Amino acid sequence: MMHMTFYWSRQVTLLFSSWRTDSWLSYALTLLACVLASAFYQYLDHARYRVRRGSKRVEGTAEEPFLSQPKGSGAGNRDRGRWSMRKINGGLLFGLSSALGYLLMLAIMSFNGGVFLAIVLGLTAGFLAFRSEDDDETGGVNSTCACA
Repeated sequence: MMHMTFYWSRQVTLLFSSWRTDSWLSYALTLLACVLASAFYQYLDHARYRVRRGSKRVEGTAEEPFLSQPKGSGAGNRDRGRWSMRKINGGLLFGLSSALGYLLMLAIMSFNGGVFLAIVLGLTAGFLAFRSEDDDETGGVNSTCACA
């Protein structure tokens, strides 16, 4: 049966019809998988930011962005190609992050309260572990969209 409101039960079908929990152990392992997947989502977001930023530490603030340097200056010209490794890596990380974000959204749509809390806990723990305010201010990744 598909629920359309939040419910609290150890019996949940998550993402696939073969992923069903019927015992407390399987439910606990499912919740652990949700926590780890959502923390990994935050790690991917941080890794994508680091690829976009580059390997060097950037000085500046959001008022004076570091991306406003002239196109012909610096050693960053080799990374400006249409198919540079940095752009390919960033694209792969974006695709993986988007796919995982949509899977987390679909998991929440199982409407199980424990799954919802596990994903929120994992996103919170991942944010605290992998991301910082400095990332959001200099990279412009302060978005409310879960899969942006």
